[in-house]
Amino acid sequence: MKRVKIVDVLNQPQVGQEILIKGWVRAFRSNRFIQINDGSTINTLQAVVDFEKFDEAILKKITTAAAVGLKGILIESQGSGQAVELQVTEIEIIGEANPDDVQRTVMQPKKHSLEFLREQAHLRFRTNVFGAVFRIRHAVAYSIHKYFNDKGFFYLHTPIITGSDAEGAGEMFRVTNLDPKNPPLNEDGTVNYKEDFFGKAVNLTVSGQLEAELAALALGQVYTFGPTFRAENSNTSRHLAEFWMIEPEVAFNDLLDNMNLTEDFLKYICQYVMDNCADDLSFLNDREVQEQAQKPQNERNELTLIERLKFVVNNEFKRLTYTEAIDVLQNSNHYKKKKFQYEVSWGIDLQSEHERYLVEKEFKCPVILTNYPAEIKAFYMRQNDDGKTVAAMDVLFPGIGEIVGGSQREERMDILKKKCADFNIDEEELWWYMDTRKFGSVPHAGFGLGFERMIMFVTGMTNIRDVIPFPRTPQNAEF
Repeated sequence: MKRVKIVDVLNQPQVGQEILIKGWVRAFRSNRFIQINDGSTINTLQAVVDFEKFDEAILKKITTAAAVGLKGILIESQGSGQAVELQVTEIEIIGEANPDDVQRTVMQPKKHSLEFLREQAHLRFRTNVFGAVFRIRHAVAYSIHKYFNDKGFFYLHTPIITGSDAEGAGEMFRVTNLDPKNPPLNEDGTVNYKEDFFGKAVNLTVSGQLEAELAALALGQVYTFGPTFRAENSNTSRHLAEFWMIEPEVAFNDLLDNMNLTEDFLKYICQYVMDNCADDLSFLNDREVQEQAQKPQNERNELTLIERLKFVVNNEFKRLTYTEAIDVLQNSNHYKKKKFQYEVSWGIDLQSEHERYLVEKEFKCPVILTNYPAEIKAFYMRQNDDGKTVAAMDVLFPGIGEIVGGSQREERMDILKKKCADFNIDEEELWWYMDTRKFGSVPHAGFGLGFERMIMFVTGMTNIRDVIPFPRTPQNAEF
């Protein structure tokens, strides 16, 4: 008999039908009631065993975390808590689980700290929290591909190994196959990377944007969705050394087009999660509500998880310039009463507390800030006519601050050359990028969305390590 997934059993129950399910035991009560889950849904199916009809040796093997196959008749439930249950006629023990081993793992049926769960990332998928998070992560990834495909974008695979630093930050992981104990040296004692595999110094990428621009200037509109890496020695709840980025690039778009695309895109993702992940979202929402109730009143979120998603979908994003935002912050009672930890002045890179104030207190809707000081933004952003600012944009969300950064790109060769000089970027290293400005250069724009940052927002998880299967952070490359 073909196995049926539990999500299908619960969504379209066929009472009276004989079915076969396979999964892992969450609980076995009174040698009679098995709660079984197969990962297809957060919900379990209750299976009822007439223990007198089965050998005691079989029943002893039905322990928490054991894998079993159960055949039986689907009937209307005799108890509360579920609409249907399985009246078991056959039991197969697929994989045993020693109760003593289970007791030292996250599969022990009790509440565990997220830190303990991270230490057992190979098993945490079995828990309700992480089952929900990673089913939603899949749904968000699918929604992103669907959105861009339906809009006529082309999916571009940009290099993971690159010789360029798109951000100019210098925090990159070196890729080499030279002997670390005896590398070839130049006369001045530096490593001779001409002897390396690629004949030059290369790194893991921090962004696929520059390469995406090349394709957009031929294919019209493209997007990347791939891993990126940053060797930043930061152990905060918002940083990873390995993370995923979505970066669309569109030829002939200006900053206004870019803002319109970004707003539509983010609303689409949030709506997709609400439409397609109701059970997992409800579980995470209730979990967050319970956790918030334990906090002091002044530290609680004003909106629940589901309310925050609706907050994005149902509100028009407020748009204002960086300069206007600085004025708003400096004229706020929050600033006058010295409640901001960080100073507010024109030219600073806004902190999360400033961004969240604008969203949650001042405008009470998502915010798009534009036209940032050139000095705090990347070299490739288009210079505005004032000579001081660039056509950049950041999208700010409740509870998280910046979630998207983007800009109109600098398409004018003379100004791009000057920007390279100002940022100490070697034009020869980026000859291929500069070359595209010689052959029918056009205005174009794009943005970057940190995938894990988006998953944090739609799941309510507060640590970025909890929304990626196996986090890579300083001093940690386990699993």
